[in-house]
Amino acid sequence: MIRLLLLNCFLLSAVLTSAETINVKNIDELNKANKAAKPGDIIVLQNGEWRDVIIRLNCMGTKEQHIIFKAQQSGKVIISGHSQLKLGGSFIDVDGWLFTNGYAGNDAVIDFRIDKKQLANNCRVTNTVIDDFNNPKRLDENYWVSFSGKNNRVDHCTFQNKKNMGVLMAIILDDDRSRENFHSIDHNYFGFRLPLASNSGEIIRIGVSQHCEFNSNTQVVDNFFEHCDGETEIVSVKSCSNVVRNNLFKECQGGVVLRHGHYNTVENNIFLGNNKEGTGGVRIINRGQWVVNNLFYKCRGVGFRSPLSVMNGVPNSPAFRYVPVTDAKIVNNSFYECTPISLCEGSDTERSVPPSNVIFANNIFYNSRDKIIYNVYDNISGFAFSSNAVSSEVTQALANGFVKTKLSSEKSGAADLPHSTIKVIKVDSLNIDITKRLSDKPGNAAGFADAKRWLKVNENAHTQCGAKWFEQPSMHIMLEAIEINCNDSKSLISTLEATNSNPVRIHLTGTSYQIDQPIIISGKTTITTDKKTVKISSASSLVNLFEIKAGSRFTITDSKLDLTDLHASGLITSDLNGSSNHSVLFLTNNSFSNMNGVFFNAAKATVFDSIIVSKNAFNSNKGTLFNFNNETDKKGYYDVEQLKIVNNTFNDNKGQLIGMIRSGNDESTMGPLLFFKNNIVDNCNSKEPLIYLFGTQLSFIESNRFMSDNAGSVLIKYEDNVRAVHIINNNSITKSGSIEKNKFVTDRNNNIQ
Repeated sequence: MIRLLLLNCFLLSAVLTSAETINVKNIDELNKANKAAKPGDIIVLQNGEWRDVIIRLNCMGTKEQHIIFKAQQSGKVIISGHSQLKLGGSFIDVDGWLFTNGYAGNDAVIDFRIDKKQLANNCRVTNTVIDDFNNPKRLDENYWVSFSGKNNRVDHCTFQNKKNMGVLMAIILDDDRSRENFHSIDHNYFGFRLPLASNSGEIIRIGVSQHCEFNSNTQVVDNFFEHCDGETEIVSVKSCSNVVRNNLFKECQGGVVLRHGHYNTVENNIFLGNNKEGTGGVRIINRGQWVVNNLFYKCRGVGFRSPLSVMNGVPNSPAFRYVPVTDAKIVNNSFYECTPISLCEGSDTERSVPPSNVIFANNIFYNSRDKIIYNVYDNISGFAFSSNAVSSEVTQALANGFVKTKLSSEKSGAADLPHSTIKVIKVDSLNIDITKRLSDKPGNAAGFADAKRWLKVNENAHTQCGAKWFEQPSMHIMLEAIEINCNDSKSLISTLEATNSNPVRIHLTGTSYQIDQPIIISGKTTITTDKKTVKISSASSLVNLFEIKAGSRFTITDSKLDLTDLHASGLITSDLNGSSNHSVLFLTNNSFSNMNGVFFNAAKATVFDSIIVSKNAFNSNKGTLFNFNNETDKKGYYDVEQLKIVNNTFNDNKGQLIGMIRSGNDESTMGPLLFFKNNIVDNCNSKEPLIYLFGTQLSFIESNRFMSDNAGSVLIKYEDNVRAVHIINNNSITKSGSIEKNKFVTDRNNNIQ
């Protein structure tokens, strides 16, 4: 026996000592090392830029001895250009890589499969960063990370600035080789995803609708999500038996959505809204979902983005639609200064089945600012409400099972934890299944009451999540704009070509400018005439005068532009290439007169974060002023997140003032948002409705004065395929056209003569 043990030790030692450290400096050497790799080998990638590389790793390590592909120095191996990483082996670790200044095309940046036959199992990507690794065009969709196989892990990585369409991280359940997968997504940082202005802006999606009846068993634990605003769904669960636990969601305009599949668990998460508009929490659909022991802190979302929304279902629903909520447990959660939760959310002629057998117990609603704590859209007899504590300041008449009482709060780090002394009930089914579903037994007090747990989740987010070597970019130093005088068109064009994206403020010191080529605006560019009138002309016809390159910030201020002799189809257009980068436009304190063509055109597939139009005069222009009518694909795309038109005058214009289309039935976005306030519109006429809004999600047309506008026709027309909010308030409308409203329009205090 002793001899046998010594022999085994000798053989094990021989195996261990055979492992090598192999240095590689290019893709050929990496491919060779992968082909020859043995369990325990460490392949070290030399520092530098690895550009335009498709890396395929399919070697086979063992549970005891992984094969590690490690950066020589974390963050110094830069994967750039048209590049991807594909894993198709077993027990492979990737450590310390940086993906930046590149894109992956239609495929995932990191894919846990090489092809349909070679899937990864028991592989790990750690200490790695993907930053702004976007396809050039916004609508060219791809994932950043695609999981296949089983028991794969992504941990201590940083993912930020995804701008093109597509889920950031997708779990694929195509067949049995990728189901019951037990993948782990833990200790990662997910940050700064701007509103996508379409669907497919999720951070994590677990499954898809056609595979929603299969178990995935994916674990999303101990991560930090910050400013993830891509769309309504941050984590979209479309499969069964997944766990979302101990995550911090900071100021994210969306939530965890249990969209398809059953028996998922959302536990011990912190939803830190901090009063940011649109910040949500959890949305519940399907059977057997548990939402236990979460803190919702100053979350201000409404509707589908409510801190908690429990959806209505479709009768006899197919799995891919809205399966009614049944057998849910909503227990021991705290809602601190949140907007009302939604019960029977989405109720309509199709979603007509209210939730049933829902245990709603031991929750706390601490609220000193809102009059109500929940909205009800259908029959709530299927809810069993018990021992829910509510601030005595709330004036809403509540269902049995809610107890108004004096609530206290305890400062814990950056948040206040509410406490209640009401007696809680024991939820028997929780205790029976606790070892299967929950990491901790709910406490003896109502709500999320454990200050140590809050501190632990918060500390983990800020100290353990993400690649520690990656320095989050600090706020960019605001460089002062270079002041340049341009007295003719030649100097104007040469100046713009030479700015190289540096901030520049151009003073048009001449009186007239003949421009015979489109002007590309890049970087941060401001144009001003210093309040004097300047004539802009062209000898031949132009498509557009200004084209705003994606990612730019263009300002026209304190200018008076006479456009009588400008022969152009449009004055300003967004980037024509459908880029994934977002732009901003400011028009302030200007006069624009005698334009013959579209004043501003939002080109298809590009997007602005905001367009601010303030204190301008638009006089005697012929053509649409603000054209957002190009997104007609019925997919929910739109071109501007926020359009503000305030304190302007519009006189004697012939053409549509605003046309805005967001077509399709998608319900996943907040935008577009329109503010049209304190404007004077006088003698403006169009063959179309003067203001036409189709699918605009939120609009405020308030305190304007309309005089002799589109008389005998339509002044404002609203059309919507999905729920929207429109406020038309306190306007003076004299001798003008009609208003065509729908059920989403609130009309009040308007003076129509």
